[in-house]
Amino acid sequence: MKKAIALVLVALAVASCTQTERGAGIGAASGAIIGGAITGDVRGAAVGAAIGGVSGAVIGHVTDQPGQCYYRDRYGRRYIDAC
Repeated sequence: MKKAIALVLVALAVASCTQTERGAGIGAASGAIIGGAITGDVRGAAVGAAIGGVSGAVIGHVTDQPGQCYYRDRYGRRYIDAC
């Protein structure tokens, strides 16, 4: 059953319209799988999905902006700037 749910989530992520939506969908699906596998419960899967979804949306949003790249400064903060 878990594999079927994971496959449906991945299929929905790929069918999304924009890169931001694809990134969020793929991030949420993979975060849920990883969180559930590590903790072994639903709470871990939910936290993993939330973290993965937000991270995927941020990364997907950057790919929607041509000529913009995603960087980290020396303090670990993320920012977007011209490539």
